[in-house]
Amino acid sequence: MSKHKSDDISRPAPGARVARGGAGIGRKSTFALFFGNRGFFPASLQEAARREMAATIEGLGYGTLMLEADATRYGAVETPTEGATYARFLEKHRGEFDGVVLCLPNFGDETGAVAALKDAGVPILIQAYPDEMDKMAPALRRDSFCGKFSIMDVFCQYGLRFTALKPHTVAPGSPRFAGNLEYFDRLCQVVGGLRNLVVGGIGARTTAFKTVRIDELALQRHGVTVETFDLSLLFARMEKLDDASPELQAKGERLKGYARWDGVPDSAFRTLCRMSVVLDQIIGENALDAVAIRCWVEMQELLGVSPCVLLSEMNDRGVVAACELDIGNAVMMKALSLASGQVATCLDWNNNYGDEDDKCILFHCGPVPRSMMAGEGRITDHDILKNALGEGRAWGCNVGRIAPLPMTYGSLLTEAGKLRVYLGQGRFTEDTIPEDFFGCAGVAEIQGLQDALQAIGYAGFRHHVSVTPGHVLEPVREALEKYLGYEVLSV
Repeated sequence: MSKHKSDDISRPAPGARVARGGAGIGRKSTFALFFGNRGFFPASLQEAARREMAATIEGLGYGTLMLEADATRYGAVETPTEGATYARFLEKHRGEFDGVVLCLPNFGDETGAVAALKDAGVPILIQAYPDEMDKMAPALRRDSFCGKFSIMDVFCQYGLRFTALKPHTVAPGSPRFAGNLEYFDRLCQVVGGLRNLVVGGIGARTTAFKTVRIDELALQRHGVTVETFDLSLLFARMEKLDDASPELQAKGERLKGYARWDGVPDSAFRTLCRMSVVLDQIIGENALDAVAIRCWVEMQELLGVSPCVLLSEMNDRGVVAACELDIGNAVMMKALSLASGQVATCLDWNNNYGDEDDKCILFHCGPVPRSMMAGEGRITDHDILKNALGEGRAWGCNVGRIAPLPMTYGSLLTEAGKLRVYLGQGRFTEDTIPEDFFGCAGVAEIQGLQDALQAIGYAGFRHHVSVTPGHVLEPVREALEKYLGYEVLSV
């Protein structure tokens, strides 16, 4: 336990780590704990709740931030004055917490809660203690079941956004509360990660791909900044890079161990190493949270490489990287990665899978992170682009197969100043794909796939789809829709 000042207690989430440009993979949220009170209920309920909630939440691996017990009566909030005290506490620690857990050990006062949390600026989870059947006498009962309704009612009157999960009342020690907290953690990660998000667009949109057009002003109004960089900057910095650079040597070792390079010319390998170093520099220098890269056809024509394996490697270490300058899906990848706590990738809705209505092949040339692949990738020439460019002009595709796993998918576009997304869930199967199928692909099984495809197509969404392991649709949906103002279509 570490004390900041005499008026509060703060404990960091164990093992928390966040790297600029990374997805925050492995990071757990820190929650500010709020305790609502109504004075004619016993004070012992508040004292016990403070101990139990902090111990439980920290035991689940999250950080806590808690007002000192002597800052208000029982360390809880009942009156507007106590609410103002709590509001100052939050303001003092702005940026140190990802969400607020509003705990109701008893009925709780609505006005004090509004005064405390109206400017919290983060998601709020309302938790209410259950009554016990052998403790229903006036001196022992909580009435939190009723109090939760009242808090929700008044928050709605004031326009305060909040999250309330099932069951209506739940004890902190219950596995169901642990599940609720995990959901809330995922939601908070998405909300916090997409506010003030900075996405780098490296290169101009490929003319043939009007499907990735994006409205930067619409993104900006939702807190997403797009910074643009010409490919000429990337190429010029690659040329100036010192061959003896320690960064370049380390990058070579990293990439050699990342995939199989049999048959790849040394010149192409060295070019890809230089490109990877400069991309990392651009990300670091400009504090980018994600990137989208124009990956054809200048790189192939001028440098003889395709950056697919570099995007794969970046995604594998939590640096969100979309291909074909798809900034919308870079944002979607970031959202999904934040929610799952795992990697993400951008794929094509690419092929039917025989006559099976609920299966299709999702594919791309190689940006899939190794941690989502069934085995080590194999670096090859670009078997599609070489039809136009000739052989040996596009080394860097990362060929392999996507591992069987549950997944959540989605995509984002802008329209008339609005941000619109769709979200769905499914799984990658063990079904085989022909050996001569190029790139990195997997068979996706999605219940009601044909209806989902109809909905996606009629809504004007693009051929790209972002994917992350695990089923996290609901916290992503609530984060985007309720707290960030996106329009969400569940398919």
